Amino acid sequence: MAPVAQPLVRQSTLSRKRNATDSPVNQDAVSLSPGKRPKVTFGPNAEVRPLEEWDKAPDLVREEVRHAIERHGAGDNTGYDRVREIYTKKSTEDDAPTAVSLKNHTTALLSCAAALNRSCSTLVRAVLKSEWLGKDDVYVALFVRFLGNLVSAQGSFMGEVLQMLVENLTSAPPSSGRILNQPLITSSQVYNRAHAALKYLLQLIPSASNTLRSVLINVFPHCSDSKRAHIIYVKNLLKVLEYVPELRSETLGLITERLVKIDVQVQVDLEDLAEDVGDGLVQDIPQLRSDLSEEIDEEAGDSESDTSDGSVDAEAQRAKEIIANVEKMDSILDVLFSYYTVMFSSSSIDSREVVLDILLSQFATIILPTYRSRHTQFLLFHFAQISPSLIDNFVGACVHIAFEKSRPSLIRQSAASYLASFVARGIHVPSQIVRDVFDYIGSQLSILRLEHEVSCRGPDLRRYSTFYSLVQALLYIFCFRWRDLETRLTDPDEDSPSSPVSTRLRPHFWVPGIKETFSKNIFSPLNPLKVCSPAIVSEFARISNHLGLIYVFHLIENNKRLRLPHNLLTPSSSPGDMLPQRETALSMRKDEAYQQLDEYFPFDPYHLPRSKRWIEADYREWKGVPGLDDKQDSLESDSEEGSESEADDDDEPTATDEDESD
Repeated sequence: MAPVAQPLVRQSTLSRKRNATDSPVNQDAVSLSPGKRPKVTFGPNAEVRPLEEWDKAPDLVREEVRHAIERHGAGDNTGYDRVREIYTKKSTEDDAPTAVSLKNHTTALLSCAAALNRSCSTLVRAVLKSEWLGKDDVYVALFVRFLGNLVSAQGSFMGEVLQMLVENLTSAPPSSGRILNQPLITSSQVYNRAHAALKYLLQLIPSASNTLRSVLINVFPHCSDSKRAHIIYVKNLLKVLEYVPELRSETLGLITERLVKIDVQVQVDLEDLAEDVGDGLVQDIPQLRSDLSEEIDEEAGDSESDTSDGSVDAEAQRAKEIIANVEKMDSILDVLFSYYTVMFSSSSIDSREVVLDILLSQFATIILPTYRSRHTQFLLFHFAQISPSLIDNFVGACVHIAFEKSRPSLIRQSAASYLASFVARGIHVPSQIVRDVFDYIGSQLSILRLEHEVSCRGPDLRRYSTFYSLVQALLYIFCFRWRDLETRLTDPDEDSPSSPVSTRLRPHFWVPGIKETFSKNIFSPLNPLKVCSPAIVSEFARISNHLGLIYVFHLIENNKRLRLPHNLLTPSSSPGDMLPQRETALSMRKDEAYQQLDEYFPFDPYHLPRSKRWIEADYREWKGVPGLDDKQDSLESDSEEGSESEADDDDEPTATDEDESD
C-alpha cells in the first residue's frame, strides 16, 4: 500500500533566518552577497599590478588617439601631448611605453593618418625620430605601412620622411638597433630595413624620387668626416640606385663631385706641407708607406713626451690628416671601380656606351673644369680602355672639347692635356689612334700658326695659350709613343740593351708629316719651346736628337737668353687693343714660371695603394730610350746599391761612435 503523502509545512521566517545563520555553507554564501565588501588577501607569490595603458584594448587606444587629435585642433593639447610623449621616451627610461602600447598607438595613428595635417607636425616628427628600426619585424612592417599612409594622405611630410630614411643609411643612423629587452639588430639589418622602407615608398609614390634627389645631396658626409662615414654612405647610395635607376646619373655625379673635392684638397695640403717641411716627406705621403705612418706616430709621441703641455707637432699632425684624406679617397675609388666593373660587364656594346656616357658627362662637367684633380679621372682612364669603341669615344670627347672655340681657353687647354696624357699613358690605345691624334693636332696647329704669325712679336702665353698647349701635347705624346710614329714597328729585340744595333745607329722612318709638323711649329716666331714646360722640352730634345728626328738644343740655348715680356696686358677681341689685367702674387714673381705652361698631365703615375690594382694592367710606365738612357739607368742602379751598402755600414758601430759613447 502506497504511503500517504504528507502535506508541506511552511517554516516561519525566524526559523529560516536561524537555520541560515547556523549553516557554515550558508555563511560563505552570505559573505559573498553583493551588499558587503569582502576582505581580500594575497599570497606571497601573487603578481600585483595596477591597470596601465598597455592593458587598454586597441579599439580604446584608437578612439583616444582620434579624440586627442580632434581636441588638438580645437586647442586642447592634453591628450595630444600624452600621445606624443609615448614616442619621445627612450627604451632605457623607467616610464618607457611597452611594446604592446607602442604597437597599439602606431596602429591608431595608421588609421588616423588623414587627420595628421601640418598642425600635427610635432607629433609626426616625434614618431619619425622614434627607435623603430630596432624593433621586431612585426612592428617594423607596421611602421612602414604608417609611413606609406602618411605620405599618401599628407604629401607635405614626404621630404621629412625621406630625410629620416636616408639619415638611417649613414654611419650613425638616428634609429638605433640596440633597444632594451629587444634582440640586437646589426647595422646591416638597420640599413636593409631602411632600404626596404625607402623602396616601398618610392613604389607607392614614384614622383617621390624628385624629392629624394635633394635629400641624398643634403645627407652626404662632409669632406672632413671619417673614411668610414664616406664608405658606408657611398655604398648605400649605390644600393639605392638598384631600385631608383632614374637617379643613377645624378647620384654617381654627386659621388664624383665630392670625391674630386677630397682629391683637390689633398693636392693643396701636400703643396702647403711641401713649403713647410720640404718635398721629401710629401713624396712619400701619397704612397702611404707603413713606415711613414709609424714615423709620424713616433714623432707625435716624442713631441708629447718632450713638451709639458702634450701638444703634437704641427707638421706631424698635418701629415696625419693628409694620410687620412688619402686613405678616404683611395677607399671611395676602390668602391667605385668595383661598382663600374659590374656595370661594364654587360656584353652589349650599347649598354657599355651608356655607362661610359655617364662617366663622360662627369668628366665634362666636374673633372675637367677642376684644377689639379689627381686621381678621380683614372675611372675614365681604366674603363675607356675596355674596348676600341670606348677608346674612340673618350678620345673623341677630348678632341671635341679641345677644339671647340666657344669653350673657355682654360677648359680647352685642360682637354688637350687629358687627350695627350691618355694617348701617351694608355697601354691599350692602339698605334693608329696615336697617329690619328697626332695628325689632327698637327693640322689644327697649322691653322693656328698661320693665324697668329701675322701679328706675333714673340712668345706670349696669354695671347697664344691654345697653340702652346697643343704643341706641348705633341711633345708629350712623342716622348712616350715615338715607336708608334715610325712607319714600321720597332722590333723589341732591336731596342733591348743587348742588341748590337742601338736606336741611334739604325735608321728611323717616320710617318709622313711628323718632321714637318715639329719643324714648322717649333721654329715659328711663336717659339713654343720658350713657353712649354722646361721639363717636357728638355726630354723631347734628348729623345728627338737621339732618334735623329730634329735638333733643338741650339734653340733652347738661345731661349735661355730671351726674356719674356713682363706686362699685365691681355688681348681683347680686336688686334692690338690691349686691356689691363689685375696683378696677382703669381704675376709678380721675378722668374718666368708664371709665363710658362704647367707640366701637369692628368694621368701621371697613380700611387693609391688599394685602388691602383685596377689600373696596373692599363698603365704605360715610363721606359727609357734604348741607347740613350741605358747608361743613366746603370748609374742609378749603382747609386741605389751604393746607398744600400752605406746604410748597412752605418748600422755597424764605428771607432768614432765608440769613442763618443765612452
